[in-house]
Amino acid sequence: MGGVAFSSLHLAVSGWGCVRNGRVLFRQLAFELASGQALVLKGRNGAGKSTLLRSLAGLLPWRAGALSWGGQSVRTSDAAYQQQLAYLGHQAGMSDALTGLENLQFALAMGGIAWNPAQAAPVLRALALNEVASRPLGRLSQGQRRRLGLARVVLSERPVWLLDEPDSSLDDAGGACLGQVLTAHLAAGGMAVVATHHGLALPQALTRTLDLSAPRETTC
Repeated sequence: MGGVAFSSLHLAVSGWGCVRNGRVLFRQLAFELASGQALVLKGRNGAGKSTLLRSLAGLLPWRAGALSWGGQSVRTSDAAYQQQLAYLGHQAGMSDALTGLENLQFALAMGGIAWNPAQAAPVLRALALNEVASRPLGRLSQGQRRRLGLARVVLSERPVWLLDEPDSSLDDAGGACLGQVLTAHLAAGGMAVVATHHGLALPQALTRTLDLSAPRETTC
């Protein structure tokens, strides 16, 4: 797809703890990621996968711990850290009244990224969207909406992907597309933290797994 190449990335989390609705979801959680690595989050519903991703994205507060980016201690609200992130939650965050392409253009403009048709075309092809992206979002299936959300992440050119069940609503072909774009991102030196119930077709050597259903004092 010819995306941006990244190098010398390092993300470290230590002593991470989160509380939701008065319940401790995890404490003393720690992991490190370098360029070209993915961390796959697993665990039962309610184990804290979405909470961990949202706290890393700065969307939820975290009770304890430290975050390091490039060897420097940062807060999740720091602009320099936020500019590294592409987050995909459960909802598409797009307008049904706009076409897929219009939604992508708007989302990228909000992130300060100019729309480049030549750059977008191979991404849309890789995610099997080139024939449907011109349709209103409200006419697309859930799987097609999910793939549009993934296209936004890819086109953002951010090195750190935080993906909350990106395989949700995807059929086998969509799952294969997801595996391909993730593998390409890692090959370019990016990194990803991905929550999934189904598992992902990623190179074993590049992938680590963190099971949040395990005892809460967890290190990866």
